[in-house]
Amino acid sequence: MNQSVESPLKNPTYRKLFSAQITSLVGTGLTTVALALLAFDLAGESAGQVVGTALAIKMIAYVCVAPIAGGFAHLLPRKATLIILDVVRAGFILTLPFLSEPWHLYLVIFGVNVCSACFTPLFQSTIPDILPNEERYTKALSYSRLAYDLENMLSPTLAALLLTLWSFDLLFMLNGVTFLVSALLVLSASLPASALTQRDGSILGNITFGLKAYLKTPRLRGLLALHGAVAAGGAMVIVNSVVYVRSYLGLGEAETATVMMASGAGSMVVALYLPRLLKTVPDRPVMIAGGSLIASTLLWGMTMPGLVGLLCIWFLLGVGWSLIQTPAARVVTRSTTDGDRTAYFSANFALSHGAWFLGYGLAGWMGAALGMAQTFGILASIAFLATLWALKLWPTNDPVVREHVHKAHNHQHPHTHEDDHHDHTHEGWEGPEPHVHEHRHKEVRHAHAFAIDAHHIHWPGPER
Repeated sequence: MNQSVESPLKNPTYRKLFSAQITSLVGTGLTTVALALLAFDLAGESAGQVVGTALAIKMIAYVCVAPIAGGFAHLLPRKATLIILDVVRAGFILTLPFLSEPWHLYLVIFGVNVCSACFTPLFQSTIPDILPNEERYTKALSYSRLAYDLENMLSPTLAALLLTLWSFDLLFMLNGVTFLVSALLVLSASLPASALTQRDGSILGNITFGLKAYLKTPRLRGLLALHGAVAAGGAMVIVNSVVYVRSYLGLGEAETATVMMASGAGSMVVALYLPRLLKTVPDRPVMIAGGSLIASTLLWGMTMPGLVGLLCIWFLLGVGWSLIQTPAARVVTRSTTDGDRTAYFSANFALSHGAWFLGYGLAGWMGAALGMAQTFGILASIAFLATLWALKLWPTNDPVVREHVHKAHNHQHPHTHEDDHHDHTHEGWEGPEPHVHEHRHKEVRHAHAFAIDAHHIHWPGPER
């Protein structure tokens, strides 16, 4: 088989990392179910408030911590950091059976998700180094999307089966074990060394670099708008499925589970076939189509259909968000240098979860205060506006390689002399490459894969 179409699972390093991802996803899914039962034990009829607060804390940890972690990830050994974060997550999870107060739970949830906010972007940014061929990388993204969807669909069933044999405390124990297994799999993998990062060493500069660079990149601003559309559709599914099925349709728990599975099924169908589509169709029109589908489908929801119609709507919403979420990492990877990739992924992680945080709040509050039909309509409007905004922000003509000019200036940063940009004389004290010393950049015009970094602090205009 041609290298460009081989399965990424033939790469032993990726195979181990993907196994680690699946293992930890299964454990996390079991904990999600057990967390609701623990909340009921701790707070009784106020369990919903406890779970809601825990989810809010999770999102706050993601949004606030990910950019900080991304700013300093390049200073840490990649493999050791991933292993330590998995072990620390296991330690936090294993304390859950012994908690006695809701605030104990909040502290543990915050700790676990601080680790996840550090782990996930670093993990995501490692995969392109392992799979540099874009077709294989796209297949890996498809596998990742399938893993998330399968976890969402199967974990509640697996948890229900295990709860017939054990108490929910043992589900936390299993999750702790899955994180330890994930750490062992990462330990056994041969991860490539992190690329050289040419960035100023100031604390604030490192923390803010990823967010600033992300928001200066037109295609990533468009991606952020599309994350807003995904959050509008996804929040409707996650927050209001049970309300719609139980209160409006008057149906039971089985129908609620079936409805929620429909969105996962739609997402999985797209994940299976999207790598083939992306061989011939660019990311932008595929993702814009996903945003348009989410908005149109939410608009259909205003008719307040019965069970069959709702299944179709939820299925199409899953299709729409998978059209955006599956190729999103390709867009981020294409927009960054190797050394700065983790900072960009951390920014994407934080900003996308910020959109989800807002989506959860809007879907829940509007559903309770305004009713389902009005909530569908408002979220449809948000998704339409987000998609239109993405069309404006993300240029139609968006080449990766761009010609641009560097003005002459003095600069100090880690560098090698592999290109004309760093062709300067030495006095003998500078040391082996890569090295750091103040030097003068002469004015140069050249073309290469463009990304915002230490050398390119502004996007070359015009953007369209």
